[in-house]
Amino acid sequence: MFISSFLISEQAFSQCTVNTSSMSFGNYDVFSKTPLDSGGTVSVTCTKDVVKANVTLSASPTSGIFNPRRMKQSGGSDLLEYNIFLDVSRAVIFGNETGGTSIIELKRPTGPPAPWFQNMGIYGRIFPGQNVSVGSYSDILTVTVNF
Repeated sequence: MFISSFLISEQAFSQCTVNTSSMSFGNYDVFSKTPLDSGGTVSVTCTKDVVKANVTLSASPTSGIFNPRRMKQSGGSDLLEYNIFLDVSRAVIFGNETGGTSIIELKRPTGPPAPWFQNMGIYGRIFPGQNVSVGSYSDILTVTVNF
């Protein structure tokens, strides 16, 4: 079974911009007892003197919730459960501080006001033991920067 990458979209503001990488999990084996993991990045660049910014990630539009998020089969009705985490151990769900999720809190580096950026790793996991049909699965999430 091949799992296509899902896209994390971006939303830009006049003082900060956010860029993301798509996360591709590769092939999901329905018989495997181990999760399928992947990684990506969120990069925030602030061009003005933004002292603090919070980065949030939307719930899955397919499931309407954060845990679990669900990818939908292209041309089908199967759903594949996954999630996005802020830590490599995959214990802290990336979200908006509701439903047991956490956000990324950014602070301008010390020193004179100047443009600054920060790259953050994000970590995806498709949970094992899901009985889904062969096909491509995807979901679209939105990253938002609030300051």
